[in-house]
Amino acid sequence: QVQVVESGGGLVQPGGSLNLSCTASVSILSMYSMGWFRENAEKQRFVVAGITGDGKTNYEDSVKGRFTISRDNTKNTVFLQMNSLKPEDTAVYYCSAFAGKFYWGQGTQVTVSS
Repeated sequence: QVQVVESGGGLVQPGGSLNLSCTASVSILSMYSMGWFRENAEKQRFVVAGITGDGKTNYEDSVKGRFTISRDNTKNTVFLQMNSLKPEDTAVYYCSAFAGKFYWGQGTQVTVSS
């Protein structure tokens, strides 16, 4: 019943920027915590950034100071602004919505390469 769709990935040079968007088909987005994840080589998903319904944010250490998560509850959308991108940021990024259960998007590929 909850659909999550992320977009905005692509190919960018090191030092460049991307802005990812994620939209959830829910009536009241503030009821959901939202997060961005990426997978390691073993296809395990680890949180990159999270934001609670009231706007509290947290970040994985490697992206602190470079990535910013935000949300627009009116538009049912969460964003991940990624600056100063590094090759090690290359991954499929997944958006999730959580309210007692995780709902996942299909992923969007981010490739950082010269």
